[in-house]
Amino acid sequence: MRGACAVAGVTVLVVVGAGVAAADDGSGRPDLARYYTQKIKWGTCKGDTEAAAEAAGGAKDIRCGQVSVPLDYADPAAGDVDVAMIRMKSSASGKPRGSLLLNFGGPGGPGVSALAGAQKDFGFLSKDYDVVSFDPRGVGLSEPVSCGDAEESTDPSSGGTDDAAAVLKELREVAAECAKKSGPVLPHMGTVNVSRDLDVMRQALGDEKLNYLGFSYGTRLGAVYAAQFPKNVGRMVLDGVDTLTEPVAEQSLATAEGRQTALDNFLTWCTKNPGCVFGTDSRSARTGMVKLIKDMDQMPLQSMDGGQFTGQDVVGVLSQALYSRQAWPALSQALGALLADGDPRALIRMSGGLGHAGVAGGASVVGEGTPAGDMPADNMAAALMAVNCADDPDRPGAARIEKEVGRLQEEFDEASPVFGKSMLMPVLLCFGRPAGTSYIRDDVRDVKTPELLLVGTRGDPATPYRWTEETARRLGSQAVVLDNKGDGHTGYLGSTCVQDKVNGFLLYGETPKTGSSCAAAE
Repeated sequence: MRGACAVAGVTVLVVVGAGVAAADDGSGRPDLARYYTQKIKWGTCKGDTEAAAEAAGGAKDIRCGQVSVPLDYADPAAGDVDVAMIRMKSSASGKPRGSLLLNFGGPGGPGVSALAGAQKDFGFLSKDYDVVSFDPRGVGLSEPVSCGDAEESTDPSSGGTDDAAAVLKELREVAAECAKKSGPVLPHMGTVNVSRDLDVMRQALGDEKLNYLGFSYGTRLGAVYAAQFPKNVGRMVLDGVDTLTEPVAEQSLATAEGRQTALDNFLTWCTKNPGCVFGTDSRSARTGMVKLIKDMDQMPLQSMDGGQFTGQDVVGVLSQALYSRQAWPALSQALGALLADGDPRALIRMSGGLGHAGVAGGASVVGEGTPAGDMPADNMAAALMAVNCADDPDRPGAARIEKEVGRLQEEFDEASPVFGKSMLMPVLLCFGRPAGTSYIRDDVRDVKTPELLLVGTRGDPATPYRWTEETARRLGSQAVVLDNKGDGHTGYLGSTCVQDKVNGFLLYGETPKTGSSCAAAE
């Protein structure tokens, strides 16, 4: 951070339109010209990013850089944030079409390490585009936020209504610790500001229009950009569509239900295969899974170095593995080792090799599960909380939280006896933070852009298909829905049919007909 100072609240300035922001000439608009006239200096990627690129077999095609964006768009003098970027150069023999920016979700998912490790997944798109991604403000290499271990030490599900006052005290302490450890960027997190950063990146890349592929939370970012900068939208795909209207509590509840459904589907699949550690009856398997997690929360496995592996650690691995049907065989084997031999190593390895699991309706669909370099270990979780809270204007007072915490615990446990506890946390952790913007809920609608392609997956455990339909209606007639009838979180990386249609849209402008669908993969 350069020349930044802490600010008490979240400040957002919404500008609809295109082009370079004008200087402050008496109109009241701040001068953003120096941000919109910068050029990116691309160089060799360093450290863990370089290692990830080499492991993916494409280090020579990857370059890293950064752009500077205002900490506060309403007051550019308050300081800058350096946003880390990565580019996979186009393989086109002639001049590429331009850039295609990717956001892998979260919120809190780093895009630099994700693209470095997933070049093969987007190689076809690089035939026409320079494929670019970035770490949003507060994430990864872009001024990462942190709460230390404050969030981990808070367990709102351990007590009950009688302990509500103690829970509120802990939540206030968590909010204060997050502000202390995160520094000036924390009050300026949120999708509205990241969308404005995205437009600065578009200009710095030399693109007249933003071509964009957003996954999960990245669909919320894309929709906000379409509302803020409709004239700058090129070809935009939103895959695994997030809600624009539901508050954090409803998002978390829907995600808990979605993950429980995905777990039930996994256990049904497992019990139909020989060697399933849960036996052959899916109902008994569901009961056994709940008992496993409760038992391990009460008596965690102890490692040689004194660490613990708890039931909630199992829940974390499940949350990630259920996002991809391809991970189910490995998950079955890892759970077998845990139950048969008390050996969690296979599950721990899975948690390191799967994408970061988001909450409140979001997740990163690819990327590293472990922090890189000096990035705080809790950065993904802390950034996720910061963005979701900043995007949500609902902030119930202490009296309401104290009165309803017991009811919320029951509601989340009923929605999912496995995931309810972990999904309640993001609801309560917004308490003590400033109320977020109402712009997304009130104003992101009826966009005046070229056609947008929305992909919804019927068996998505994080972003239910109904959110795709609801968001399409809000965005208006420009939104075209592709119905993916398969399982897993998002469609592009799990369905050849979806990939073909998305590639056709981004590369050749081929928009699927209204009502188009992709069959479930066997």
